Amino acid sequence: MDNQEFTHVTQKGVRMVDVGDKAITKRSAKASGRIYLQEFTIAKIIKEEIKKGNVLTTAQIAAISAVKSTHHLIPLCHSLKITGVDVDFQVDTEFIDVEVTVKCEGKTGVEMEALTGASVGLLTIWDMVKSVEKDENGQYPSTKISDIVVTEKIKN
Repeated sequence: MDNQEFTHVTQKGVRMVDVGDKAITKRSAKASGRIYLQEFTIAKIIKEEIKKGNVLTTAQIAAISAVKSTHHLIPLCHSLKITGVDVDFQVDTEFIDVEVTVKCEGKTGVEMEALTGASVGLLTIWDMVKSVEKDENGQYPSTKISDIVVTEKIKN
């Protein structure tokens, strides 16, 4: 494939795609993901017995911060004026699901921001509970992050 066919690759190297001529539209995206934890860990999260603090509130803050920082983390990703972020959790006995909804008015979509928020929210949960999840060998046999996916993309 000739380099000229790529949107981010040129004969001179890489570039950020120019979206200057695109219309400003309302855009939103949702991304979700799941972290599997031991049942007693989830019980401690619900009862707010994790020594580092309130796990879900901290994960919400981390997810929102990550959304706002996506352009610093993903090469060639445009910085966006985010107009809203919602982070919701569904807690089950064996896992916690996160759903991150990102809204903006801009010239490019917010899928990467939603995915970044979901990922960092789940990583924050892991970080906050790792001492509880760790087995006697220092391993995390049941802790797993999975199913991080864009579940909705809207452009108006």
